[in-house]
Amino acid sequence: MPKITAPTIAAHRARTRDRIMDAVDGLIRSQGIDRISMTDVANAAGITRTALYNYFPDKPALLLAFTEQVNSAFVERYKRELPSGVSAARRLSAFVRLQLEGLVAHPHPPAAELGASLGPDAYQALAAHVAPMQRLLTEIIEEGATAGEFDRLPAERTAGLTLSMVGSQRLPLVNDEIDLDGTHALVTRFVLRALGVATETVDTILPSTARKNTESSH
Repeated sequence: MPKITAPTIAAHRARTRDRIMDAVDGLIRSQGIDRISMTDVANAAGITRTALYNYFPDKPALLLAFTEQVNSAFVERYKRELPSGVSAARRLSAFVRLQLEGLVAHPHPPAAELGASLGPDAYQALAAHVAPMQRLLTEIIEEGATAGEFDRLPAERTAGLTLSMVGSQRLPLVNDEIDLDGTHALVTRFVLRALGVATETVDTILPSTARKNTESSH
């Protein structure tokens, strides 16, 4: 029997795990979370059910791992792409845009909804993993308040309300009932005005096409 080195095993496991995650992603898009079975995932990933169970003991563990991977990728993208050296209002607008783009790229139930369907332990695990996104937004809101851009509202609660507002747009976006640019403009305008930013300032942050989209919907 040929000797297999540890790095080769690690690389093999990593590739197999990636295939499993890709399979979950495709199955969620095509048939929804509730209808996915471990057999479906194994078949889509090109492995046996036994092999799949070597990676994930059950469906909740599999879906938890998938959601954590998506959330981690989001956080890394925000850290890379959120602009620096600009106003807090512009950073908040960019954050909302990235959130909405994430909903379109990964049209899956939000972490809280998924966690609730998988039980309290999974919910707690997901809540801990999603927390970095809320912290990023909380920091932006706190920076804006310190700089005098925003009214002094409870930053963490305001961040939670903003994320809930973004999440409420998931189904309309996924179903092509609303467009990304118009939704970004609407949510950004609503949040910034709630934070006390003047309309004239908001208008300098939003692209002119986005402003027209929100104005035409009145």
